[in-house]
Amino acid sequence: MVEPLDMLGLVSRATDENRTVAWRQGKPIGAQEFVRRVEAWRALMAPKGTAFALYHSDAVEFAAGLFGGWHAGKTIYLPGDNLPGTCAGLRSKVDGYLGEFDSAWNPVHAPNEDGTGESHGFARLDPDFSGLVLYTSGTTGAAQPIGKKLAQMAAEVATLEAQFGALLGRADIVSTVSHQHIYGMLFNILWPLAAGRALHARNLAFVEELATLERDCVLVCSPAHLKRLPESPAWRSIAKRLRAIFSSGGPLAFKVAQESRRLLGYIPVEVYGSSETGGVAWRRQDTESDVGWTPFLGVDWRIDPTEQVLEVRSPNLPDREWFRTADIASSYGRDGFILRGRSDRIAKIEGKRVSLSAIEVLLSASPLVSSVRALVLEGQRERIAVFIVPSNDGRRQLALYGRHVVNRALLALLSNSIEAVALPRLWRYLDALPVNTQGKTTHAELAALLAHGPLRTTPRRRLIQKSAQRAVFELTGPNNLVYFDGHFPGQPILPGVVQLDWVIRCGRECFDLPTEFRAVHGLKFRRVIPPDTAFILELDHRPETAALDFKIVSDLGIHASGRVLFGATHA
Repeated sequence: MVEPLDMLGLVSRATDENRTVAWRQGKPIGAQEFVRRVEAWRALMAPKGTAFALYHSDAVEFAAGLFGGWHAGKTIYLPGDNLPGTCAGLRSKVDGYLGEFDSAWNPVHAPNEDGTGESHGFARLDPDFSGLVLYTSGTTGAAQPIGKKLAQMAAEVATLEAQFGALLGRADIVSTVSHQHIYGMLFNILWPLAAGRALHARNLAFVEELATLERDCVLVCSPAHLKRLPESPAWRSIAKRLRAIFSSGGPLAFKVAQESRRLLGYIPVEVYGSSETGGVAWRRQDTESDVGWTPFLGVDWRIDPTEQVLEVRSPNLPDREWFRTADIASSYGRDGFILRGRSDRIAKIEGKRVSLSAIEVLLSASPLVSSVRALVLEGQRERIAVFIVPSNDGRRQLALYGRHVVNRALLALLSNSIEAVALPRLWRYLDALPVNTQGKTTHAELAALLAHGPLRTTPRRRLIQKSAQRAVFELTGPNNLVYFDGHFPGQPILPGVVQLDWVIRCGRECFDLPTEFRAVHGLKFRRVIPPDTAFILELDHRPETAALDFKIVSDLGIHASGRVLFGATHA
């Protein structure tokens, strides 16, 4: 039997260890170097306040700040992003901002940068200390704060090692998901540190980046990344070094799980849980009948006989009381269950109860629909909006007959099951559902798609990753963008000059660039960008040459790339 891990004492153990705890740009970071960074963050926070917000894209610096705060007796708040609205919401809760926050919040980016802070020793952490506040993903409404005791996270780390430690061996941990959320923090940071596996300081923007690694690794991923795996010759070399794949944030479709096996050599281990409950169960879809979830060791579960809602009890919760989830479930096999939708997705429209999940299931049955999400828009009169990613057949129908004809066809699917007053009133067709850094489609991001005026001059945008010399944005040119008008009639595409303007604007926002634009070298436009296409903009700043390398990619492939050169303005 695997001995339980002691996450609470890992820093005190690491003080005397001689091992690699992480990799940054191909260079190893030893245990003692990591401990020095923990000491630097602890020394910074020790004389100040009781709570701090932490946001850092570098996993090693994030981990050092996290443990530095805990060893200083501080509660760490983990915002899901570092946007101005999020930061403002934390103002009354924290005494300072640590890491990659805008200068308006007076953040501390990196204390004692030489990493030579004197250590005064580290005692084992107090398991009853309420050391963490994180936020739900907001898939059905506004994100809510969730407090965690250190004992809860330590218990979950020990459970993960007991359940999957033999599968992982000594492989490194690499990830495409943010550690600012519970799934990423546990799998990317706490579990590998406690188990002695090396983590990687930078998250992968794309799964294909695994081809650059030279060590055995485990991929921590999300359904959003796995369902967009393109054909690539890189998979052959990646599969040789990959030892396992984990996925969380929503169930994988069976065909996505099988496609992962075909391309990467492994069927993902799916993890079901939430910010409140921690990990609850897991599954691996080897066959199409493998739909049931197996509870983790130490997790008790039951189903409310009246409302069929799943309830759980485990060491991951703050007490031994039963926790009522919002997931509808039924028993499966000897000791498993099947998830059948969300109970909190029952809405009342004009006094009529309607299931948003039922709307999604009915629309998903259409050959015109690839994926769909429904939500209720609050206001003087509540309305239901649906967001649809069309299938290839659906795109052809939209091009031939227009939205009104397709809307009527889809409404016909609903009319026999949904009362007229509760039918969707707003329809949006997208190239992809928007996702956050956790790989989830949230209520806020969907609602934002409807919140803009008739014409726009700026893209919908989300900063995914930011470091000293690299930034990654997700951008979308909505169909009401002014630059699509006339470019070209009947088949609008995003002009190349607009793409270049967005590159420069995002670059200036993230980096200290010289004032004068000089030239663009190696500019290539390879694929057009239609309206409502979500794409990734990768920026790499080269300060020694005053250059900004960029690449624009989406599920369709590479759209554009090049290098922008800058210089100082001369009098």
